[in-house]
Amino acid sequence: MTTTADGPNAALKTKRGFIARSWDFALELWRVLTRPSSVFALGTLVLAGFVAGVIFWGGFNTALEITNTEKFCTGCHEMKDNVFAELKSTIHFSNRSGVRATCPDCHVPHNWTDKIARKMQASKEVWGKIFGTINTREKFQDHRLELAAHEWARFKANDSLECRNCHSADSMDITKQSPRASVAHQRFLFTKEKTCIDCHKGIAHQLPDMRGVPGWQ
Repeated sequence: MTTTADGPNAALKTKRGFIARSWDFALELWRVLTRPSSVFALGTLVLAGFVAGVIFWGGFNTALEITNTEKFCTGCHEMKDNVFAELKSTIHFSNRSGVRATCPDCHVPHNWTDKIARKMQASKEVWGKIFGTINTREKFQDHRLELAAHEWARFKANDSLECRNCHSADSMDITKQSPRASVAHQRFLFTKEKTCIDCHKGIAHQLPDMRGVPGWQ
């Protein structure tokens, strides 16, 4: 007489079988990749790998730069109709010198390693787009403080690096600043007691309801 395995045992065997097959496939793939070629010369393989690497790097870097433009950043209405519209009324968008800060100037680090880390972090925002987290003005306003707090914390952690890419304390002529700004910069910025974002929240976008925000008066 033969017996059949019960449901849980059958499922367990099926799972083990799938894992075993996956492992065997991975081992076979590794053997293929590490086995010396019997068809192509070593020089051909090296050249092909070099060309493939150049193509991959070129494509990757091109895609990275495309996602690092103002056009890309404002491609969705959530950004275009909210924060970008607010930016247009500030001195960072239009000023007497004609120098304009774009979205990535302030929100993406300039050095490559930090830029990649920021891009990976920003990939989570894709889920917000998919699920419509801030797809209306009302939703955006509800999340404004949370969104702003994330950026404030990032600026605080890197000593307002994106600000200092354009504004250097060493190059400031405090004699041309207002008395209030001159005193504040000498007391807090030059001594490194505070960083730019501590005093310049809302410099490019509207502030959320600041009640309860530490250090805000």
